[in-house]
Amino acid sequence: MSARAKALHGKQTATQVRVAKADQTTEIARQIVAAETRARATKTEKLRELRLEKEAAEAEDAEASAVEKKPAPKKKAVKRVG
Repeated sequence: MSARAKALHGKQTATQVRVAKADQTTEIARQIVAAETRARATKTEKLRELRLEKEAAEAEDAEASAVEKKPAPKKKAVKRVG
């Protein structure tokens, strides 16, 4: 049955039916946007945690390699015969 037929037989007018459908569409759209926002926030938090872990590991590696490095031996002077 069409919206107009329902409006004629029911208590709602055609305008009320259109408004109700628009409200339903708006609510669904808001739910979709909210779900996308939650998913984006979750992904951002996960990526932030991974980045912080990586930076901490890189800092530890940098400290370890700085301790292990020894200065290069100095070159000896060479006499040139000429």
